[in-house]
Amino acid sequence: MTPKTRKAASRGFTFIELVITLALVGLLAMFAVPMFDMANTRMKESELRQSLRTIRAGIDAYKAATDAGTLPRETGDSGYPPSLEKLVEPLEILGKPDLSGTIASKRIVILRQLPRDPFNTDLELPPELTWDTRAYASRPDDPQPGADVFDISSKSKRTALDGTLYSSW
Repeated sequence: MTPKTRKAASRGFTFIELVITLALVGLLAMFAVPMFDMANTRMKESELRQSLRTIRAGIDAYKAATDAGTLPRETGDSGYPPSLEKLVEPLEILGKPDLSGTIASKRIVILRQLPRDPFNTDLELPPELTWDTRAYASRPDDPQPGADVFDISSKSKRTALDGTLYSSW
C-alpha cells in the first residue's frame, strides 16, 4: 500500500464500525428511556403527595377556623369548605371588638393557590376540577361529592409504583 492509498482508507469509518456504534447507542437508549420514565413518575408521585398534603391542610385549617368561630358558619353546616375555590378566596373573618369597642373587619386566605393534580393531563382545566372531592356526609367506602369538601383524591385511574391506585392516596 502506498502512502496515498493508506490516507484514503483511513479517512472514514467502515460500515462495521458504524453498525457497532449504532448498536451500542441503541442498547444504551434501551436502558435509559425506562429509567427516565420511572424517574419522571417518581417526581409526579412526590408532587401528588405534596399537593394532597397542602390541600388537606387547607381543608383542616378552614374547618378549624369555622369551629373556632373565626369564619361564619350556618346552622347545620359541617364546617368544611363548600368548594375547593373557597380555600383560595379572601374570607371575611368574624371580628371581635377591639379595645376601642369597634369591630375590625379582616380577611384571611387559607391557600395562596390551589395545586393541580400532576397526573391530570388536561391543562385547560382549572386546578379545582382536577381533583375528586368527598363530602362529609358520604360514606368512606363510597366517596361522593356533596355540599362540602371533606377530602380530596386524584382522578387518575393509574397504578402507582408501589402497586396502589393514585385515587386511593
